[in-house]
Amino acid sequence: MLRKKKEFTKGMVLGIAFFVVLAYMFTPNFGGQNAFHASDALFNSISKGSTYYIPQVMEGTKKFEGKAFEVSIFEHDAKMIPYAAAVLQANGLNVASGEAGLKVSGDLGDLMQKVVNDSDAMFKNEGDALSAKYGMEPREAMYVWWKIMKEVKLALDHQKVFAPATFISKYVVSRAIEVGYNYYGIDAQDVTENVWIIVFALVFYVIYTMWWGYSIFFIFDGLGLEMKAGKKKEM
Repeated sequence: MLRKKKEFTKGMVLGIAFFVVLAYMFTPNFGGQNAFHASDALFNSISKGSTYYIPQVMEGTKKFEGKAFEVSIFEHDAKMIPYAAAVLQANGLNVASGEAGLKVSGDLGDLMQKVVNDSDAMFKNEGDALSAKYGMEPREAMYVWWKIMKEVKLALDHQKVFAPATFISKYVVSRAIEVGYNYYGIDAQDVTENVWIIVFALVFYVIYTMWWGYSIFFIFDGLGLEMKAGKKKEM
């Protein structure tokens, strides 16, 4: 069966060693985590510092200060109404139950600034402030904000008030709420403080991928399996 015993043995040794290293990477020997969770946490920490758009978003909300708005939200999602009402009322917005959904009115710029302030608190891992304010878990409160602003955006679109609707979608939701939510609980780190760990991780990834490729190559070579180009058939 074996055509080249030396190559086959080399491939098997490489393959077994590959799985030994893989098994070790699943152990909690990397700061109490396995290698995959530890590397994920490291790169999340490094990326956090480069995704802090919230000050720019806050500056952009100023152009909507003093602009009154009135919308009806959650007309087709009644279960969200009590949560939305609690969050909006805590921020001084005018809230009233309509025939369907929740009627909200107030200053559009003020609404955006309240959202961005909460997003900033989440980004800075100050979730306790949101819990005290709303009586909810921090992530739950931000999820309610996310749903509210999505509904407000749709309502403004229907009213053909496109400028604030676009700003809400492109900046308030994407660069404030979602960034604050996703990076909550993560401590930011400077890439320069971990440059050698990052270099090692990237180099190891390349070597480890090639390691598995060569083990398969030598095993197949030892078995005598080869890949050859097919003969070109003339029409």
